[in-house]
Amino acid sequence: MERAIGENDRARQNRSFGENEGHGEPAISEGAHVGVNVALVGFGTVGRSVARLLSGPGAHPLRLTHICNRNVARKRVDVDWVSPDVRWTERFEDLLTPEVDIIVELIGGLEPAGAWIKQALDAGKSVVTANKQLMAHEGGALLRLASQRGVHLGFEAAVAGGIPVIRAIREGLAADRLVRISGILNGTCNYMLTRMERAQLAFDTVLAEAQAAGYAEADPTDDLEGYDARAKLCILARIGLQVALKPADVPCRSIRPLSDVDFVYAKRLGFTIRQVSRVERINGHDDHVDASIEPALVREGSALSRVQGSENLVVTSGTFGGDVGFSGRGAGGDPTAVAVMSDVLATARHTSPPDWFRHAADDRAVGVRHERLTAYFLRFVVKDRPGIIATLADRLSKRGLNIDAVLQEPGCSKEALPFVITLEACRRTDVEAAMAEVASLDFQVLPPLSLPILD
Repeated sequence: MERAIGENDRARQNRSFGENEGHGEPAISEGAHVGVNVALVGFGTVGRSVARLLSGPGAHPLRLTHICNRNVARKRVDVDWVSPDVRWTERFEDLLTPEVDIIVELIGGLEPAGAWIKQALDAGKSVVTANKQLMAHEGGALLRLASQRGVHLGFEAAVAGGIPVIRAIREGLAADRLVRISGILNGTCNYMLTRMERAQLAFDTVLAEAQAAGYAEADPTDDLEGYDARAKLCILARIGLQVALKPADVPCRSIRPLSDVDFVYAKRLGFTIRQVSRVERINGHDDHVDASIEPALVREGSALSRVQGSENLVVTSGTFGGDVGFSGRGAGGDPTAVAVMSDVLATARHTSPPDWFRHAADDRAVGVRHERLTAYFLRFVVKDRPGIIATLADRLSKRGLNIDAVLQEPGCSKEALPFVITLEACRRTDVEAAMAEVASLDFQVLPPLSLPILD
């Protein structure tokens, strides 16, 4: 090896592990009293759950030795369940000692987490992280560094919380060639959309509820605008499609413009609305993909429509294996902590990084195009007068867009009249150009909304 844990701890490693005969890798010795030492960076919701798992009784060789966090004096209050042997510190450098084998990073964000993880890998420490933004932006570089140093970098918890989708893709689907990954990757948005669907509540009302219940942050921008789901999709694209998708290249569309009336019209068409993440090879090629994060109509009864509350769903589509789905709780301290601990245990049981690290570290550029033909749902709110439909039809036809149907609920105010036009299959770029033109027409009360229809 190389190093799965610090080289200076080789003697202690030999006391902790027995040799797995015939496989050349260590196996956990039954009855071993000296285990693998784990340092924890971040003591928030997920960090506390991980600390509980490390501190409680369990048949694992892991021992929590350090907790690194700001304001440790405040964090130590009411945590008498943490062993008095654990060292609390505000200095990350205190974790880079021979005593520590695995560092778990749970502070999130690009910095200082990125610099700290690089320091840890350079020092020969294996790292486990739940940091989706860091892995989306710098995953290739970090995987290369881990491979060069002969240590592990686990990031199962960065995508879909407690759903072991990264391991499933890399191990369970290793023989297939995946061509598409799609799903619902943000629990906050899904909670809000299913609440709007069921209770017919306005967006702002549901957002306030989600914040009060702890499903949405005080600043929910990353969730609502799609940035959180985009980071997760980029990680899945790297692992499943072997493409280095840059977050800035993936278009995101906010769920903020959605109204409760949109669910009424979607239901009339046999659909509901979800925030859908999707990346797909174009014509089977490796150098171009179609990717997006956006609210979309999904058919009632489909796998996407059945995802409720804060649940997540990932669907992989393979050349040989077809569609495979993974669903479950995508957020929360306990489910995410389980994913973190699974990575820590996997790291403790192996002596070198897996071969796929080298392939996943490839950062060759991939182009993002929007060539898929999709039907569209267009919602307008207008001050009613004769000729509005004719005007819209004219503008749409000039872009080569063909109307499939027009829907209007009765009993609405003529001063703010909502109605829907559905389009036959067309290109995203043509729809966006047409909607930009009609948005300036003087009868518009609210900006028009376009949603793809995923059938």
